[in-house]
Amino acid sequence: MSRILIVDDEPAIGWSLRELLADDGHEVAVAASAEAALETCAAFRPDIILLDVRLPGRDGIAALPDLRRIVPDAPIVVMTAFGDLDTAVRAVNAGARDYLVKPFDLDRVSDVIARASADRSGDAAVSPAAAAPGVELIGSAPPMQEVFKQIALVAATDLPVLITGETGTGKELAARAIHAHGGRRDRPFIATSLAALAPGVAESELFGHVRGAFTGAAGDRPGLFELADGGTIFLDEVGEAPLDLQVKLLRALESRTVTRVGSAEPRPVDVRLIAATNRDLAAAIARGGFREDLYHRLRVFPIEMPALAERPEDIEPLVSHFLSRTLCRQRTAGSGAISAEFLAAARHRRWPGNVRELKHAVEYAAVVARGGTLRPEHLPLAERAAETAGRTGLDAAAASLRAAARDWAAAAQAAFSDLAEPDLHRRALEVLEGTLLREAVAHTAGNRTAAAKLLGLDRATLRTKLRQLGIDD
Repeated sequence: MSRILIVDDEPAIGWSLRELLADDGHEVAVAASAEAALETCAAFRPDIILLDVRLPGRDGIAALPDLRRIVPDAPIVVMTAFGDLDTAVRAVNAGARDYLVKPFDLDRVSDVIARASADRSGDAAVSPAAAAPGVELIGSAPPMQEVFKQIALVAATDLPVLITGETGTGKELAARAIHAHGGRRDRPFIATSLAALAPGVAESELFGHVRGAFTGAAGDRPGLFELADGGTIFLDEVGEAPLDLQVKLLRALESRTVTRVGSAEPRPVDVRLIAATNRDLAAAIARGGFREDLYHRLRVFPIEMPALAERPEDIEPLVSHFLSRTLCRQRTAGSGAISAEFLAAARHRRWPGNVRELKHAVEYAAVVARGGTLRPEHLPLAERAAETAGRTGLDAAAASLRAAARDWAAAAQAAFSDLAEPDLHRRALEVLEGTLLREAVAHTAGNRTAAAKLLGLDRATLRTKLRQLGIDD
């Protein structure tokens, strides 16, 4: 059991955390400000500190170094309702052991305390690295908060990082954030996509070549690894690398040298490697398409980027950010307003291309709206690729609909068997069409133009059908 200090100016949070931790057998003290926490630390000598960021007077992160000086071995867990990448980096660089984003469930708190108790004798402080602004990773959803914490933890190290996730989730942005918040931030960041390199030139592009190495090699040329010396090299779509190139990548990583094509002289390079892929590399290993030893060499610190579907609460801030950037870049006059109906349509829409697709959709909508308020009809039509990607889901929905229709028909036949004219076909269409039209209108937040587009009807036909079915505004 541990002595735990809670530093939070909200009485309800202080009380609930005190009750939870006391029930777990811990001895708990509460302070409502950083100044009070410093005084309490001297007398109470906590084993673990839960520290809020926003406090009256001095903020929690500013006070964190002083707390660590009083109780240097006590793990400090930062709590905040305003989590972003810079906050996470500031907290970790100041010596925080973990990071909680409000609101959090109490089971999560218990897990964090158990983990802090288990390793409080160790030294988990991260060496300082100045926060670097300008990397556009945005999100307050829990999956993104976890990404921010992982970036903050690994940035100050030189460990290789493998970033995975669907296309368009921001893998390169995460790589740039790691570089920008690390000790190599003043050195080069070199990015390349291995899928874009032709097999015949990939080795030369990465490792360089000497004069005469092949037809057209008129002089010596350094590769991307040499250009990134002292900095970071980012290999996107690493799962597309052919097997012979994988062997050379592994050798370069293990020996920290590169050998230019046509030369036998190894050249030392000091680079931090970050790789990314949207492929399942474990499955590729099983098929013989990816080397297991290279996989483990790349995946020292894995980061999984969440799909946009896992963080729908981030759609509104992302739309606002992309619209602001678009209007600024195009020098478009206008309010830059976003209607509630546009946001509702964006939240209900499938985004197989994730954040990248949402960004392009907002850019398109800003042009169509001509500086006016964004509305659902300004969204581009769903692309054929998205329709194809959703076909499996539509097939499953159709199967469910067929099963429901069979059940309805069986029940209706029994219920209407004594009627002279049961008219089951008309009744079934009324039920189905009425439900479908209501759902389409609700899905588009009452926007009839967008609902008609979703249904494949023109607006006049939709208006007539809604009137016939008695569906009012």
